[in-house]
Amino acid sequence: MVVSVGVDGCREGWVAVAIDSKGFVEATTARTLADVIAAFPTAEAFGVDIPIGLVDEVRDADASARSFLTGQSSSVFSAPPRSALAETHYEKANAAARRVTGRGLSKQSFHLFPKIRDADALLPNERLHEVHPEVSFRLMHASHAPAGRKKTWGGLMERLARLRAAGIVLPDDLGPVGEIGIDDVVDAAGAAWSARRIARGEARHFPAVVTQRDRSGHPITIAG
Repeated sequence: MVVSVGVDGCREGWVAVAIDSKGFVEATTARTLADVIAAFPTAEAFGVDIPIGLVDEVRDADASARSFLTGQSSSVFSAPPRSALAETHYEKANAAARRVTGRGLSKQSFHLFPKIRDADALLPNERLHEVHPEVSFRLMHASHAPAGRKKTWGGLMERLARLRAAGIVLPDDLGPVGEIGIDDVVDAAGAAWSARRIARGEARHFPAVVTQRDRSGHPITIAG
């Protein structure tokens, strides 16, 4: 079966939602991103909500996604510069970021380092694509209207409605994945929608033209 897979970080590691042309296929969790990829060897594309591809400057992809997400721009965290990624203490990582970009590093971004390293170790990989759930859910709406905050009931219902309109219906029983935070599962489903669009050549990219590449040659862009 040919599937597209959306992946979001969670406390357990990663949660993945696989879809095909007809809709939902399955959901699972894995400790590492490599384990996710191994679980879906025939997947056309993996859309992952994590910075994929780093440079020692401010990433154009982050700025472009923020410009699109009017009113929600703060949901896009600045990816760390590559030279900061090896640091294991926040103060040193923050100092490294300031040296090369002139900007400090948020603690929220620093806490993503293990998952960023997880993805970085897999590059280059043509099936691995960076996505952002808020970008995905905006693009699902004809007028690109924002959905409500994902941790509210109204925001959750709006996201599930947009998924249903896109042919992705999450079942009531997800097995063990049902114990994962609901916003992580829904974000992974949104990422799967983007992964399917990427596989079909229908995705929108931020920025529209690649301006930066990772040291591996991987193009740095957020797709939706």
